[in-house]
Amino acid sequence: MRTRQALNIVTALGVLLVFMVGCSTTAPTAVAPQAAAEFAPFHAIVDADYVKQYVQAPMPEGVMLIDSRPRRPKYDEGHIPMAVSLPDSKFEQMRDQLPADKNALLIFYCGGRACDLSHKSARKAEALGYTNVKVFADGFPGWIKVSGNFAAVSTDWVKQQVAAKADVVLVDSRPKQGKYDKGHVPGAISISDTQFDKYASQLPADKSKMLVFYCGGLACPLSNKSATKAIALGYTNVKVYPEGYPGWVAAAGTSTVAKAGGSEMKAGKAEGTIDPALFKQILAENPAQILLIDVRDKNEYDKGTLKTAINMPVDDLEKKIATLPADKPIVFVCGTGARSGESYYMVKDLRPELKEVYYLDGELTIHKDGTFALKEPA
Repeated sequence: MRTRQALNIVTALGVLLVFMVGCSTTAPTAVAPQAAAEFAPFHAIVDADYVKQYVQAPMPEGVMLIDSRPRRPKYDEGHIPMAVSLPDSKFEQMRDQLPADKNALLIFYCGGRACDLSHKSARKAEALGYTNVKVFADGFPGWIKVSGNFAAVSTDWVKQQVAAKADVVLVDSRPKQGKYDKGHVPGAISISDTQFDKYASQLPADKSKMLVFYCGGLACPLSNKSATKAIALGYTNVKVYPEGYPGWVAAAGTSTVAKAGGSEMKAGKAEGTIDPALFKQILAENPAQILLIDVRDKNEYDKGTLKTAINMPVDDLEKKIATLPADKPIVFVCGTGARSGESYYMVKDLRPELKEVYYLDGELTIHKDGTFALKEPA
């Protein structure tokens, strides 16, 4: 019996020794810290209620709400109000837009639970040393799904709608006197937030019609307040334009001034002229927005003209004035501004009902391929 017990003890010790030797010679398997970081985010996941407390105009200090989706078309056509566009694909190029304070609250979001862009951007921010990073994993779809929430749109989107004369109701929530009357986005109606209940009847009867409210920029809360009131009235397609009128003027360069006879184009220095910067912008972005008429002689026109321009020599203009359309702005061009100016005054005399008529002043050199150089008048 003792011999058998001794034998069992020896056998057990041998097995233990082999196990210990094996453990001492075999390296343990572990996930490298870098690989772990790729799969396990360190940031917290937050919900729509958490995000909503920061969706204010102006945005609270020390907070940045970041849309990680591509700017076009996703961010432009709809994003969480007050969010900035910082696409994950351009994070490195645009990271200087992040706040200098590494303790600032950064909330990233993208296209919902199936979208990893917000997590990728959040990890990049953490790698830069930001210590208060969170992700709204439900993203923009989750935001819109919550009753009472509305989307925001960009200046580029608003410009497209205005140019296309889209079926959208733009509403200026600023006071009419002193603000709207001095200048507003073309086509916008005035319903100041302080008198919303009094003038809400100006809104369309169709509650599914798209309404876009704007006011005095990112620090102005009036458009958000009016949008909330419109939703309470039953409107189901409500958006805000947070950059508002200042953003429109800075980027679009055009406004309606009520005291200027209904003109919807930004004028130049002289009567009847179009602002040169606006002219260049229109030709670069949306030339179909205007009817461009080259009033030089045909032989000049044939040597090269602006893209989309039609030829109507000033000598023939008077007998063709009746054919000019009234549904879009008309801009006359020539080589120096002389014949185009003559054309402008001829139209004003013979067809005064045409309000949207302008001419380009300055030395205009047009190349065969449609490119041009403009020397503005002193």
